[in-house]
Amino acid sequence: MSILSAIKPSYCQAQTLNFNNLSLGTVFGAVYGHSEELVYPLNTPAELYSELLYDMKPVFYAGIQIDYGRANIMRGPGFFASLIFKAGIPADSGIHENRDWMSAVSADLTNFSSHTNKTNEFFWIDLSLGASIPVGTYFYITPFISGSWMHFAFTGRDGYYQYAERSGGVFLPIENAPIIPLTGDVIRYQQDWLLLAAGLSVGSRILFPFSFELSFQITPLTYCAAKDEHLLRSETFLDFSSWGLFFEPRAAFSLIMERFELSLEASYRSIGRTRGDSYSRSGSSGAFRRNGEAGAALTLFDARFLFRAWL
Repeated sequence: MSILSAIKPSYCQAQTLNFNNLSLGTVFGAVYGHSEELVYPLNTPAELYSELLYDMKPVFYAGIQIDYGRANIMRGPGFFASLIFKAGIPADSGIHENRDWMSAVSADLTNFSSHTNKTNEFFWIDLSLGASIPVGTYFYITPFISGSWMHFAFTGRDGYYQYAERSGGVFLPIENAPIIPLTGDVIRYQQDWLLLAAGLSVGSRILFPFSFELSFQITPLTYCAAKDEHLLRSETFLDFSSWGLFFEPRAAFSLIMERFELSLEASYRSIGRTRGDSYSRSGSSGAFRRNGEAGAALTLFDARFLFRAWL
């Protein structure tokens, strides 16, 4: 009771804040998941021609969050805007795996390689705009639209490869192929994602000073520009793909004090397989030529801690 009594006056004092206020926060967190690079088949029976997975297990990050809106969301309807920037810490983040299904007569795996994956670059910006609407005394909803830009860059190094051998033009079982070790950098890959989504949040302050919020956003409006450099073969691929289904559920638990807020948030971000044109070039110069269809996908669990202050 003494803790709640100490916080309750802070809530009353918070009522003196203007209807619309600016807040500044710091964010610390980690993501756990992977990014995907996809090549679609032209004349092979398998679902994919190539699948390359780049782990982010985990990647730690820090960032800032700027919000504009009502400090006390229960005082009446209002407009809000939120901008979040996250920068990841470069580090080894799991493994990179590459699978190929190159047979023209079966869907059996023909090539496999595994390497240590390093996340070299991780930048993430989310912008949300919407309205906050109280519902009764303790609940509120916030319909919103959001935009997001994400940039990831990876390097795969060391490890090994195992390529199925051919006999009479037919691939033999990959289990019988020798395992060849590798040393040094093998592949570099980067993705730039853009998306525009619509969402809805539902929150409650029935147990004030604690706040609970659930939100969900979804869209097919996704775009990915990717660059893949196969260092051992001196080949570069450029992929431009779109229309992967994006969805993100999120949950937040907050403690509200006078002009301050502490939050623990968790979300699951998924972008399904995109599809678009791929271009390739051999060597370090010359023109790129169309190389069929490629795509990308993304799966990330994001857990973060936010501390913000109303200005």
